[in-house]
Amino acid sequence: MRRLAGVVVPSRRDLSLAWSTIKGRRGGFAGSFFAIAAGSAVITACGVLLMSGLGAGVQPERYSGAAVVAGAEQSFWLDETAEVRYSERVTLPAGAVAAVAAVPGVQSAVGDVSVEVSLLGPGGEAVGGPGGFPVLGHGWSSAVLAPFRVSEGRASSTSDEVVLDAGLAARGGVRVGATVRLVAGSVPSSYRVVGIATAPGSGLVRQSAVFFTDDQAARLSGRPDRVDAIGVLAAPGADPVELAGRITAAVPGVMARTGTGRGDVEFLDVGDARSLVVETAASFGGTMVLIVVFVVASTLALSVRQRRRELALLRAIGATPRQIHRMIGAEMTLVASAGAVAGAVPGVALAFVMRGVFVLAGAMPPDFQVRVGFLPVLAALLLCVTSARVAGWLVARRVARVSPVEALADAAIEPRKLGWVRLGLGIVLVPLGFLLTFGNVASGGDSAADTAASAVLLFVVALGCLGPVLLCGTLVPSGWIVSRWSSASGFLAQANARAGYRRLSAATTPLAVGVTLAAVQVFTASTAIVAAQQQAEDGLRADHVLTVSSGTGVSPEVVAAVRGVPGVAVVTPVARTRVLLTFPSEDSTATKAFSAQGVTPEGLSETMDLAVIEGDIVNLRGEAAVALSRIVAESIGAKAGGTTELRLGDGTLIRPRVVAIYENGLGFADVTLPNDLVVTHTTAQVNSAVLIRSAAGADAKGLAGALRAAVERYPTVRVGGREAFLAGPGSGGPGDWALNLLFQTVLLGYIAIAVVNSLVMATGARVREFAMLRLAGASRRQVRSMVNAEAAIVVSSALLSGLVAAIPPLAGYSLGLTGSPVPSFSPAGLLAIVALTVALAWGAMRLATRYAMRPAPADAIGGRE
Repeated sequence: MRRLAGVVVPSRRDLSLAWSTIKGRRGGFAGSFFAIAAGSAVITACGVLLMSGLGAGVQPERYSGAAVVAGAEQSFWLDETAEVRYSERVTLPAGAVAAVAAVPGVQSAVGDVSVEVSLLGPGGEAVGGPGGFPVLGHGWSSAVLAPFRVSEGRASSTSDEVVLDAGLAARGGVRVGATVRLVAGSVPSSYRVVGIATAPGSGLVRQSAVFFTDDQAARLSGRPDRVDAIGVLAAPGADPVELAGRITAAVPGVMARTGTGRGDVEFLDVGDARSLVVETAASFGGTMVLIVVFVVASTLALSVRQRRRELALLRAIGATPRQIHRMIGAEMTLVASAGAVAGAVPGVALAFVMRGVFVLAGAMPPDFQVRVGFLPVLAALLLCVTSARVAGWLVARRVARVSPVEALADAAIEPRKLGWVRLGLGIVLVPLGFLLTFGNVASGGDSAADTAASAVLLFVVALGCLGPVLLCGTLVPSGWIVSRWSSASGFLAQANARAGYRRLSAATTPLAVGVTLAAVQVFTASTAIVAAQQQAEDGLRADHVLTVSSGTGVSPEVVAAVRGVPGVAVVTPVARTRVLLTFPSEDSTATKAFSAQGVTPEGLSETMDLAVIEGDIVNLRGEAAVALSRIVAESIGAKAGGTTELRLGDGTLIRPRVVAIYENGLGFADVTLPNDLVVTHTTAQVNSAVLIRSAAGADAKGLAGALRAAVERYPTVRVGGREAFLAGPGSGGPGDWALNLLFQTVLLGYIAIAVVNSLVMATGARVREFAMLRLAGASRRQVRSMVNAEAAIVVSSALLSGLVAAIPPLAGYSLGLTGSPVPSFSPAGLLAIVALTVALAWGAMRLATRYAMRPAPADAIGGRE
């Protein structure tokens, strides 16, 4: 052995001996190999996604001709490495264009605004961009940044003239000279098409472009004194990277980008996806590393434990403790290295599958590229080899430290006691889990999910430490179950379980861990969904809802139009966004993102009942007022009458006074602000929906018809019922649940592989035992019946331990989220957990039993253990 950077590296002789041992025990090492390969695949996939989020991007389209593109900072940075993205585009003052143009090396600087519009076809249908991407309007001066060229007609010169990009004109069947209707927000206007513009290269892929005059584009944006981005044409000989650095240093508040970074400024969804991928891949990858280390260590411990006679014999013939460690270390190095390398290719494939789910969930644009590199594979290799070496050292430690005579005697029976370190750690973690869940250590409110996640990890580790003890504790009730099933086979199974509980616990413990994690994930989701749906259904009192069929939302002009309709009692516009709250946390401050809505307080209780528990929602007026849900108030320690630090969707900082605290935040939004404040600071400056409550005695059908007549001149606005609003922000979007399902499927899938692996290894190693039973007169059917009874013990023990361990985190989560310690259990989810547990345990043990009984008893009894 030799040391390299403090790590003991096996010598060539050690590796040669280890390879001989592995070839002679292929079956024993196969389980360890598969566990490591599966773990390597998961770690590699998370690493590939993480590297893609850090380095991948999308090439710019309209800014492809600009050497540098400058925009505002789109993130609030918690520290140098962690960020929270703003939900709306952060704009720059129009005066920044001149400041950028004055930087040495800049030939010209062009301010650009983007306004999402809808092009209406002949039948009133919306003609969208390619692949479902939006149609964006800009000032004609920004066309030079691509650069676009006019292939037909001329540039727009008056406010009622537009130029369409060639792709959009073809999809809409529009020619030069035609009159088209464009909807900005939800207000339509007619324009004359005076030109068709062609983009360079392959054209626009992620958008369609409509060019107005600069003044008209600024008016439609609603911010004539702001620009979305600044495109820079560099002077001859200027280096773009150096120029970007000078611009960032010279103009306050401006972040200049080059290369694919220009695409981040042009397409906000790319930056959002990059941040989401980095955050989720890092957090999920960290969790998976812990699970993989635990599973690999458990599997290797089982593999080495099955060789205790061989190791004891080596000690008896003179092998020193150091030689035992060297041999097992070399074996672990070879198996772990081979398994980690074998899992690399499936891991890359898994990364592409996970990317596909991100795209389907709407959390990642379809053209977001996955970057495959060597670093994730190297990280998986190092983690797998390190965990294998540590596991091998821990298992070999017990054999190596006893005398040769004691080793032979000890190898004949299972060790009866757990190590005091393992036992003590497991005992300590249980009260720590309860303290974290229910004690003062845990924060209330929105932190309930984080607390539940932390608590379940503590209980999972406690399960791993106390697995053999818990199995012994469940032998009495499980024994009663199997004795009712088959008295002879059940008795024999119970006796085997008591004698070989350490062997059986190696399979039961990962199964119990899987049950705990699955139960927490399934029932926290059901608790949140049921609570959100109940709050939304109970709190929504509107009779009619206005939404849009295409475009960004309902313009404030529409709200004014429906207020005058006879039979309308209350009209409540609702604008949705996301805000950042900064609050004291331990010795510093923390910043979190929360869903938010903007409403008008007049008659709000007639359309939306937020269930106010403190303060008065009527005071929700001006920039100095905010209402918080109970969950958020508990999370940030806010009280009615106090103030809080809040950043709106576009990063604008305000310090409003808390005028009310309400209960129904799950069904509507975590934070409620004045409507005009939210609308002003959103990208499109429109409402998400409009709630309408009819006057007493008004005819519902008649009012619906009157509303449709009132909005007839707004072709994208639709009049619907309550169901149009019930899929509120509190219930979570389909993309959130799709991503959650993805990660939990990967996690539980790996645990399932580990469970099957352990069960097959533990059962397959009993060839001599089964042969002895058959020589003593037992039939194949009786042996299988005994194994089935053992499977019942494994299943009942895993379900009992796993579900009990899941109760405290679930109760704490429900208490923080709904105020009740009773979570919402899904019968279908519980049935699925039980069915999967049974299928894994019975299937694996039956398969391994069939394999173990293939040799003739007389041949098998003389074979190796």
